[in-house]
Amino acid sequence: MGKQRNYQIEGVPLSTQWGPQGYFYAIQIAQYGLSHFSKNLTERAPHVEVYDTAEEHNSKPSTWSVPKGCTLTTSYDKTRASTVRLFNAPENSEGISLSLGNTKDFIISFDLKFASNGTVSVVLETTEKGPPFVIHYITTSQLIAFKDHSITYGIGPRSAWTTVTRDLLTDLRKGIGLSNTKAVKATKTMPRRVVKMVLHGRGAIDNVSISTTAHMAAFFAASDWLVKNQDERGGWPIMVTRKLGEGFRPLEPGWYSAMAQGQAMSTLVRAYLLTKDETFLKAALRATGPYKVPSEKHGVKAVFMNKYEWYEEYPTTPSSFVLNGFIYSLIGLYDLAQTAGEKDGRDAARLYAKGMESLKAMVPLYDTGSGTIYDLRHFMLGTAPNLARWDYHTTHINQLQLLATIDDSPIFRDFAKRWKSYMKGGRAKHN
Repeated sequence: MGKQRNYQIEGVPLSTQWGPQGYFYAIQIAQYGLSHFSKNLTERAPHVEVYDTAEEHNSKPSTWSVPKGCTLTTSYDKTRASTVRLFNAPENSEGISLSLGNTKDFIISFDLKFASNGTVSVVLETTEKGPPFVIHYITTSQLIAFKDHSITYGIGPRSAWTTVTRDLLTDLRKGIGLSNTKAVKATKTMPRRVVKMVLHGRGAIDNVSISTTAHMAAFFAASDWLVKNQDERGGWPIMVTRKLGEGFRPLEPGWYSAMAQGQAMSTLVRAYLLTKDETFLKAALRATGPYKVPSEKHGVKAVFMNKYEWYEEYPTTPSSFVLNGFIYSLIGLYDLAQTAGEKDGRDAARLYAKGMESLKAMVPLYDTGSGTIYDLRHFMLGTAPNLARWDYHTTHINQLQLLATIDDSPIFRDFAKRWKSYMKGGRAKHN
């Protein structure tokens, strides 16, 4: 397992929530994949504008600019069974550029192979006054940097053909928001026009397009990242310190989250069902590993009152028993058990059954009579209850409603109904 810095960035979100240096957060990546999977089912097909393929009849007439000292040729690539553009643009040159001029859509995609170190830069006019911003995608493992009007993202070596798909709006805003303070500042800056793409280095490019959305590209970027970055224990270690609050020992970099494990399983089984590629299913099956190991031994399993097994979103000392993260971890186990079948899915089914038993016994502990509670720190630490914000309360309701569709125990229906009434000012009768 390499250090976080060495991960190749594959078009998945980079988190800056708990550290401005940027880090990968498996929960966020799995949620990103699942969200795009859902949108692909519900939204209209995207508008796609093709700017260049070396098979000219498929695209607009290309307007490449090749300055002195640079070369751009077309060549048949046997591995792809198609014609591609070969480029050579020394680092100290202006670079070879392709005029784009799109003012409507901001998801850029291209097939790329570098034979040297290199950079693909995209020039963006924005709603800000002043010079345009330039986003550089470079062949290093640097995560993210911002200086003046230049934003840099490492995309790894790219020495074999890969498709690069980037959301220019997200990359612009994340870059501008980067600062040396704890949190990343929000920005209202919007892209107004994708001006051009500029190439430096030696390599080949094909199929340059800009589209409204690229949901399946995003879904598979997340699924592939999860396969590549799973460690030998079946987990996705989170490489940033997490302080849950006073009284809890901080989680040092390298901790696992049951919520990450569960949502990763939910993502991976969908990738398996779409492709029938066993790699995705095997990764999902390995992800049950940390569920079997106690929190204090670098797993995610806690036990409440020496009786009920619980899978921790944050495996803190003492245990925190966060409700929403636990339910997401159960949904992942359910998805896996259903997909893998009786033999391969036996572990997942057993862990799911144990967890559901705990949930049915413990869900009343999260009900205040007028809202819900986020975790059980009031019980574990003797502090005031950590009341769930309304957005988390809504999540709790949605989760119970989902569980009611796969388990006919009346507890989920009854609690969801009561918790919904709290949203309208309802109170338990005896309050």
